[in-house]
This record gives sequence, structure tokens and C-alpha cells, in this order.
Amino acid sequence: MIYLSNWIEQKSVLSISNSDGVRETTLYVKPRETQKEIWEGRIIGPEGVLSNWPVDSSNSILDFENSIKSRLSKYSNLYLIIGIDPDIDNIIQKYWHKEILDPRVHLDEMRSIKSDSEIDLMKIACSISSDAHIKAMAISRPGIGEWEIQASIEGHFTMCRSTNSYNPIVGGGDNSTILHYSTNSETIGGDEMVLVDAGCEVNGYASDITRTWPVSGKFTQPQRDIYELVLKAELAAIDACQAGSPWINMHKASSEVLARGLIDLGILNCSYEEALGKNFDGEYRKFFMHGTGHMLGLDVHDVGGGRQGDKPGPELSPGMVVTVEPGLYFASWRNDISVPKKYSGIGVRIEDDVLITEDGPVVLTDMCPKTIDEIESIVGSAL
Repeated sequence: MIYLSNWIEQKSVLSISNSDGVRETTLYVKPRETQKEIWEGRIIGPEGVLSNWPVDSSNSILDFENSIKSRLSKYSNLYLIIGIDPDIDNIIQKYWHKEILDPRVHLDEMRSIKSDSEIDLMKIACSISSDAHIKAMAISRPGIGEWEIQASIEGHFTMCRSTNSYNPIVGGGDNSTILHYSTNSETIGGDEMVLVDAGCEVNGYASDITRTWPVSGKFTQPQRDIYELVLKAELAAIDACQAGSPWINMHKASSEVLARGLIDLGILNCSYEEALGKNFDGEYRKFFMHGTGHMLGLDVHDVGGGRQGDKPGPELSPGMVVTVEPGLYFASWRNDISVPKKYSGIGVRIEDDVLITEDGPVVLTDMCPKTIDEIESIVGSAL
């Protein structure tokens, strides 16, 4: 709904019809009711729609059934996403007895290519999120609580009139090795790193950033080893984000770097071929279990990208926005892996948002520091 109309009120329906080459758009919305608005807040109502939204007509959602039943007989095809609103589904199925087509086959393709205005919103979200990460780095110190970092980030989002695009992950020490850690309730030791995966959305459009840093402000050598390897993999994957390239290429680029690096660090004791695997399913997957990226837009994991079963995924096209987020995770509590003790409990992920253009990848989150020198100069600087 928001993609096609920029309308966000619940219990609404957008109808787009095409008859004999004449297109008509109608927005059905909740009617204004003074007593409800006293308790729940003001709404726009059908009368307010036409002066602010580019639709041909607007009606009360209460009139939807009477309106739609008289119109359906004019059309040979009907597109509806079943399951969003059972009441609407029941009304449609009451009067339409032919096949209902799914519009997402077309909408997903449209949404995968961002317009200039969509990209502008995502740039704003990326800027806000980058600043939030910088502020979180600056307040970090030995003994800081994961919740303090979360509060700092979410407070910045609120001050910038944005909202979380997902629940932040703030994992210190061993918690950084848990991919979807969400408790954010433990203190972080002085010799530990924290992995922060947090992004905001602006007018529905999301950003998605992950950074990892030592709360002491100085990387230990083992932390530096892993961090530099992940950063090298991320930069290789970003370079692979070229228009016309298969989606799988960025995963291939990061995986090759990680597989080779794990051997060089003595974490894997096998051949490079065994480490990588024929289908990127080799020994390195014990420590890098997820994909390298996903589409980004109105949803954090937006439509239109990624591998589909055995298929390599679509080609990258100008206007797509993707995340690039390789990582390595060495959980101390796992009994199915063996790693040098100095790397136990280290988890690192580095994630940026990348716009695909004809001239190469553009990193929308490049204002968020990620080199070791940059991070060490910022951590603790606000104390």
C-alpha cells in the first residue's frame, strides 16, 4: 500500500483498475468519527484524501463492498494479495468466482529498482543510522551495558524523527557470535568487542548497518586478525556489486576471501578447495553461516533478490540497493568446532548499504567508520 500510494493508515484499500485503456484509482479509507478521534487521534478521512493524494476518487471503507461488487463484472482479471485483511478477502471472494492473481509477481520487480526519490529517503536513513553508530562508539567503555548502547542508538533515531527498521542487535563478547541476539541485557568486559546491528527507517524506507568494535578502544591482535579478514571480505564483495553481475558474485567474492583467510590464520587445517566447497558449502561455513547480503527498501529484507533454491538469484541492476554483510563467528560454547583459544568468543560482522549504478557500487553508508584506525580514534571519545 505505501509503495503504490504512500498511504499508511490501517484498514484501507487501494483499487487500481484499467478498462479499455482508462485507468482509475480509488482509495477506500476509514471515515472520520469525532468520538473515535477524541480517543485515538485525528485521521484524514475520504474528504481529505483528494486534496493530498493523487488518486481519482476516495470513499469510505464502509462502502467498499457495495462499491466493488458493482465494478467487478467489468473486468476479466483481478489481482489481490490474499491474507492481508480477511474481511476484504471475504468480500472479494463473495463476488469474484474466477482465479485471483497475485500482484507481487509484478510489484516485486518494480520495487527492486528504486526511484530517485526512494534513494533520497534511503540516503537520509543511512546518514541517521551512521551517526547513531558513531555516537554509540563514542560512549563505549569497559563495563558498558548492551542496553546503554541500544538506548543511545534508539534515542538518536527518535531525535531525528525516524524509527527502528528492526530491533537492534547489541551483542558484547560471546553474544556477538549469536546471529539474531536480541536480549541486549549484559555488560561488556573491557577486553571484549561489541557487535551492533542497527538501522532506522525514514518514511518507510530502511537502512541496515552493522559495525563491530572493542569497547576499550583498542583491538587486541586476535580481534584485529578477525576484523581485518572480515573487512577484506566485505570490500571484495562490494567491488563485486556491479550492474549486470549475478547476485551470487558478491557471496562468491566474500567467501573466497574468508576461506583463504581462515587457512592463513590456522583456524582451518584443510585445502582451500575443502575450505570453500564446490557450492560455497565448505568448512568455512562453520564460521560464516549466512548469506553476504539482501535487498533493502521498504522492508529490511526487501523483495526481489537473493538466491532462490539452486538458482543464483537475479542480476544486479542499476537502482537496486543491497546490503553487504560478511561475518565470522567463533562461539566459545559450541562443541562442534575447534579454534585457537585466542579467537574463542570473537564475533565480527561488517555491513554496509550499497546502491548499484552503471558506474559501479555506491556505498550509502560510507560515512559510518569501519577501518581500525577510524574506530580506535572514536571509541570512548565522548567520555
